[in-house]
Amino acid sequence: MAMGLLNIASSTSGAEAVEWFDLNSKVGKQFIWVFIALGIAAVALIIEGEFFIRTTVIHYVVNIVLLIAVLLMGKTVGGAKSWFGIGSVSLQPSEFAKTGTALMLSWLLSRSDGKIRNIKTLVQSALIVCIPAALIMLQPDAGTVLVFGGLIFAFYREGLSGNVLIAVFCALLLLIATILTGASSYHYPGLGVQSSIGWLWLVLIGLGALFWQLIPGLIVPRNRKRVRKATLICLTLALAFSAGVHSSLEGMLKTHQKERIYVLFGIDVGNPDADYNIRHAKAAVSSGGWTGKGFLQGPMTAYGFVPEQETDFIFCTIGEEWGFFGSSVTILLYTMLLLRILVLAERQRSDFSRIYAYAVASILFMHFLINVGMVLGLAPVIGIPLPFLSAGGSSLVSFTILIAILLRLDAERSYVLH
Repeated sequence: MAMGLLNIASSTSGAEAVEWFDLNSKVGKQFIWVFIALGIAAVALIIEGEFFIRTTVIHYVVNIVLLIAVLLMGKTVGGAKSWFGIGSVSLQPSEFAKTGTALMLSWLLSRSDGKIRNIKTLVQSALIVCIPAALIMLQPDAGTVLVFGGLIFAFYREGLSGNVLIAVFCALLLLIATILTGASSYHYPGLGVQSSIGWLWLVLIGLGALFWQLIPGLIVPRNRKRVRKATLICLTLALAFSAGVHSSLEGMLKTHQKERIYVLFGIDVGNPDADYNIRHAKAAVSSGGWTGKGFLQGPMTAYGFVPEQETDFIFCTIGEEWGFFGSSVTILLYTMLLLRILVLAERQRSDFSRIYAYAVASILFMHFLINVGMVLGLAPVIGIPLPFLSAGGSSLVSFTILIAILLRLDAERSYVLH
């Protein structure tokens, strides 16, 4: 939080002196949110861990209601209807939904007696994650939805088959292939299909036919029918997934959102400003050199060349003013935090506490991975805060609550919580 305050002050003061305690400035408001977050953490640390377990369902339901309410009554910021406006204060319920989902997932899986491979438990767990994720996607807020996807690591720790992770990896490759082919495609007159996407689908069908004919002949006869059935299912799912991705890109995303995705893969979109954020972000980070230009001495930070540099792109300020050394220290601190959470997770006697700890680690890891990757041009610009560093009350408080509940549960690790 201290590092966040320093960099928020630098990224919002321009070439002027920092008004540390001006409550109308962004750094002054962040000071207030820091005290609020620490106050809430103090309350969470004196409450018995059993309270969080017993109120899990209530917490989850309240968050779902808030996500529905924000779609009906929320205000639009940056093209997303994600915020409640209360006077001069804005609250983003999707940030707090992460805590509710982590608690609810822990509650369900801790009662499954380790039967994560059970289809019923797996479906119920997926629904717990997908319901808030779907509501958030309607806002739309694709960055937060990706964070929910990171909870698959908690599933894996609790016994989810490694084949699922392989399937996810294959889906990621298919996603990239669909984007690359769909971006350069054109319509055949009168056919209503994309030419290059059609070629991709032909390749998939060809691979499916190859597996259908050749692979079963290399294995024992009793497994051939099963292999052919699996091949048909995988081919159908692959075609449906590719078609769904392409339809979503063309029909659901706005032009600037598609351009950001295409720019990530080096595709020319005919808009010279499409890569403005990434281009200036990388320039700011690289200009810092080894030791940086010093606090308040970064010209790209001071004059606001990078949009949203106090929130989504705050890592640019770190790179420019603190250099490679400061960036490395920041990454090291996050790595130590994540490793420490995993250590806490593995020493829990309670299934609930262990699963919750892995959920917390997954959420923080996805935020860190996407935000830093976005700044370095390795992930699309989708808008996601860097935990504890980015300006914003909702994200700061939600991350603090996540950690505070974990510390409270860990303090009672000698007891088996149910």
